Amino acid sequence: MLNTVKPKVTLVGAGPGDPDLLTLKGVKALAEANVVLYDALANEEILAHAPKESIKIFVGKQIGNHAYTQDQINQLIVDNALTYGNVVRLKGGDPFIFGRGSEEIEFAGSFGIETVVVPGISSVVAVPASLGISITKRGVSESFWAITGTTTDRKLSSDVALAAQSSATVVILMGMHKLSQIIDLFQKENKGHLPVAIIQNGTTYEEKVGVGTVDSILEIVKERKLSSPAIIVLGEVIRESNILKGFYEEFVSKEIVR
Repeated sequence: MLNTVKPKVTLVGAGPGDPDLLTLKGVKALAEANVVLYDALANEEILAHAPKESIKIFVGKQIGNHAYTQDQINQLIVDNALTYGNVVRLKGGDPFIFGRGSEEIEFAGSFGIETVVVPGISSVVAVPASLGISITKRGVSESFWAITGTTTDRKLSSDVALAAQSSATVVILMGMHKLSQIIDLFQKENKGHLPVAIIQNGTTYEEKVGVGTVDSILEIVKERKLSSPAIIVLGEVIRESNILKGFYEEFVSKEIVR
C-alpha cells in the first residue's frame, strides 16, 4: 500500500485506559492513518478507529520486555512516514507526560516531516478522578506533584523526597517497583497516617484498587496482589472521595484493631 501522500506524523494521546476517553480529535486522526504505531498502555480497542487496511505495529515497552528500543521506535516512525505517508503514533495517557513524545516529534521533525500533536487525557488526573479523588480541593490540597517513580537511570526520582515534605497531593507513575523506598521517605517525614491509594489498570475492566495509609499500604499491596501498571496517590484528598470512603474506612479500622 505504497502511498504518495506527503509524510506526516501525528502524535496521539490514547488516554488513561478506557477507550471511551480517547478524544474526538484522536479518533479523527486515527481514521486517516496509513500506519499506527501503538504502545502497551494504549487500549487496543482504540485501533478500531483506524482503517482496516492500515498497518498496525506494536512498539510497547514493558519492564523486562521491550518490543523495540526508543531509537528503533524513532526510526520506525520516520521510515513509515516516508514510505506510507500518514503515521499515527499512539501513546498511553498524554504523550508529553512521562511519554517521551517530545523526543519522537523532534526526531521526525529533523527529517522535515510534518508533525502534529493531539493531547490525551492524562492518567495523572483522570485515574484518581474516576475514583472520586480530586487531587486538588479547596481547604485540603492547594497543589499536586506529578512524579515519575523511576528515572532514566532506573533510580527513584529525588523529587519524591521533596514532595514528601510538602502538604500537596503526590501522584507517582511508574513507581510500584520503588514503593518501599517511597514509603520510607514519607515515614521519615512522620506521615504514617497519610492516606494512600494505589490504582492498577485504572479506568479499565481490569482495575484493582488498594487504599490505606503510608504505614499500611505495603501490606495491602501484598494482600490485593497489586502490581504495575499502577498509579500511586498520597494525600489527604483521598479521605474526601465518596467512592473510596468504604475502602478507606475498612483499612483504617483494621489498623485500629491491630
